[in-house]
Amino acid sequence: MTTVEASPLVELRGITASYGPIDVLHGIDLAAPPGAVTALLGPNGAGKTTTLRVLAGLHPATAGDILLAGRRVNGARADDLARAGLCLVPEGRGVFPNLSVRENLRVATHAGHGLAQVEEVAYARFPKLGERRAQLAGTLSGGEQQMLALARAVATDPGVLLLDELSMGLAPIVVGELYEQVARIAAGGVAVVVVEQFARIALRVADRATVLVGGRVAAEGTPGELEGSLADVYLGGNR
Repeated sequence: MTTVEASPLVELRGITASYGPIDVLHGIDLAAPPGAVTALLGPNGAGKTTTLRVLAGLHPATAGDILLAGRRVNGARADDLARAGLCLVPEGRGVFPNLSVRENLRVATHAGHGLAQVEEVAYARFPKLGERRAQLAGTLSGGEQQMLALARAVATDPGVLLLDELSMGLAPIVVGELYEQVARIAAGGVAVVVVEQFARIALRVADRATVLVGGRVAAEGTPGELEGSLADVYLGGNR
């Protein structure tokens, strides 16, 4: 982990959002600088995924500002944000199960890199994918599918990488391997935002974290600052 001093590459200021008449986010502030992992934590229903979807342009904010590289991007389409360097790996991995590993990686060539380059980077980062390049993605293990989703995202050379529930349904040893890669990706200058229900997993690699409870920011700080208060936050003591 690094000391976070750079200006945020992506930022939310006072964001509110709703589903129909139901307000789900209430004034969310979040800042993610380049070269660092920012964890977005909280119990089920806290608003973590909605916050990530607002960041990615997949859900509208009803108030507040969304900034990318210091520029206000409220209302920008998700595909425009993706072309500007913001990449989301959604919950559930999002690979194409009926395509091979290589064909899934070919999807990333729309960002301007050739398939050979995309494969070289992917297989260097995740050697298991190289061994299974001709295998259908749907027949990979859950961990291997998550590796593929992450490899495909990084192949687009994003400035901002949003990861939703990276650990879901995976064995602890696989989760550890994935988060080691997340730390390396951030060290390369990417602003990484990780949504994670299991706080201590993400805090192993996070530089800073924001904890949501009931659609509001309940706590924010470094892992060391938050470690002692996480139980209270999750159980309702710091609402």
